[in-house]
Amino acid sequence: MSQLDGQVAWVTGSSRGIGGAIALALAETGAAVAVHGRDADAANAVRDQIEAIGAHGTVVLGDVTSPDDLARMVGEIESTLGPIDILVANAGGNLMRPGPLEDMTIEQWRGAIDANLTATFATIATVLPRMKLRGHGSIITMSSAAARRPTPQSPVAYAAAKAGIELLTKWLAAEAGPSGIRINGVAPETIMTDRNQKMISPDIQTQLINVHPIRRLGTPEDVAAACVFLASDQSAWISGVIIDVAGGSVLR
Repeated sequence: MSQLDGQVAWVTGSSRGIGGAIALALAETGAAVAVHGRDADAANAVRDQIEAIGAHGTVVLGDVTSPDDLARMVGEIESTLGPIDILVANAGGNLMRPGPLEDMTIEQWRGAIDANLTATFATIATVLPRMKLRGHGSIITMSSAAARRPTPQSPVAYAAAKAGIELLTKWLAAEAGPSGIRINGVAPETIMTDRNQKMISPDIQTQLINVHPIRRLGTPEDVAAACVFLASDQSAWISGVIIDVAGGSVLR
């Protein structure tokens, strides 16, 4: 497959897990890929996988909530691979356990918002002006089923941050579309990353499987496949949508 030949992709938070799978899938489809994280060894391992399949890769390390770090990383990507055509703003995560709102500290709330919504905003704000100047680009944001289907099992700050990302995605699709830029999002449900394999017991995994119409849990590759579709010209007239990668468990 060569749908993305000649294009440069940056996947934030791609040193492992879902982000790593997205980076590898984009490389398999022809893109040169910048791998991002804070763990140099983990990021270099993903870059090595990309180069092992004959694609071009590089590593950038930094904080995606820091304007200075973001400007530096974009400069490094452009000097090594070229201008960014595809941005997957994947960095983020769930930093706390579910619980009552009144038990949450303001620091925990701000941490969840910064790690997810602020990181997505700051990353896009750094890359978007360059895409507008070139008149093309595809941006993919990372939401969650927690934003699509609130439950007591979803920490409220994380769910609120992901819901904010969905609104930001739709707003940007309308704002940046006239400049030739498409912006879409994906909203995964339970994805069996290496971390989740260790954290979720087999009994709980079975319970989770039984609430999905498609009777299995998701894989990082499931999310990566949706991102490849949204990055490619196969979705050339799609913008402002959120794709539920959720095994049929989010129906609306």
